[in-house]
Amino acid sequence: MEKNHLKSSRSCLDRKANQKLKDEEALAALLRSISMHSGSKQTKLAKDILKYGNVKGAPETFTFHQLAAATDNFNPKLLVGEGGFGRVYKGLIGSRNQVVAVKQLDRNGFQGNREFLAEVLTLSLVHHQNLVNLIGYCADGHQRILVYEYMSNGSLEDHLLGLPAHNKPLDWNTRMRIAKGAAEGLEYLHDRTNPAIIYRDFKASNILLDEEFNPKLSDFGFAKLGPTGCEEYVSTRVMGTYGYCAPEYATTGYLTTKSDVYSFGVVLLEIISGRRVIDTTRPAEEQNLVSWAQPLFKDKGKFTLLADPLLEGKYPIKALYQALAISAMCLQEEANTRPLIGDVVNALEYLAMATDDETGYETDT
Repeated sequence: MEKNHLKSSRSCLDRKANQKLKDEEALAALLRSISMHSGSKQTKLAKDILKYGNVKGAPETFTFHQLAAATDNFNPKLLVGEGGFGRVYKGLIGSRNQVVAVKQLDRNGFQGNREFLAEVLTLSLVHHQNLVNLIGYCADGHQRILVYEYMSNGSLEDHLLGLPAHNKPLDWNTRMRIAKGAAEGLEYLHDRTNPAIIYRDFKASNILLDEEFNPKLSDFGFAKLGPTGCEEYVSTRVMGTYGYCAPEYATTGYLTTKSDVYSFGVVLLEIISGRRVIDTTRPAEEQNLVSWAQPLFKDKGKFTLLADPLLEGKYPIKALYQALAISAMCLQEEANTRPLIGDVVNALEYLAMATDDETGYETDT
């Protein structure tokens, strides 16, 4: 009996080892294939990821024909998102009977082979409830297409910034749950991978929401492995989105996990205020959200000016103070004075769980 159990255990371990080897070979083959088109310099990140990473399962490989069929030949009626990277379509993979999001990268756009590789390899090495699940990819010829789980509520940006008049705004508790979940996604990248993965493009449009408004970070094309050994930072070209970049990164190219923490502080401020980080439709002194908010952080009597008017005062006043304090700490000019993202998660834990009765709503509406 015991021998049979040991034999069964060894067999299970052998299957897992064989599958891991197959996954690693599949990703290495992808790397070699893309390298033929992009050159060695463009694939350094990908090689580093395979060197340090621990493959958790290679994504499925799709042909262009399969994804064209899944999206009704990339029918514009199925278009759910569009940006500098390309277009995102809602699709159906018939063989899996699964609704998916199909991101067709723009061959003439900024996101090229390097970003495609970073996305595929990073999401093959990490797995967390607050990171979007990559189902597969297509690298037929010059086509670069990514297939994700479909997130039915779109992005945080869709529900927070420029909300259509007929749409219901997110309530306070939902906003805090989203903030906490997004922070947990960053915490996983920073603290539970070795070396740390720096996300480098944390913003509202990259936080996707499922049917229950649970957040998942998406778009890992700018992801970068953090410093190793005695290094304190990674020196790299400045990437990301204007307004979200940490000041030291924007001016020097020195990148650390604290750069992501700054970006989180910006998004948390957007969540609280309902304002875009850069909004040229506002008066000149209010166009940069962080610059406008900094003086208000120093005057507790003006904290309510930072709350989204669409909340109509329906938020726990103490929780507002605490959320603003967290944002202000993340937005410190000096990187080493910002908190670790794990500390941010701990601070948000209470805010995400607090009930209205515990803290009391603001009444001056």
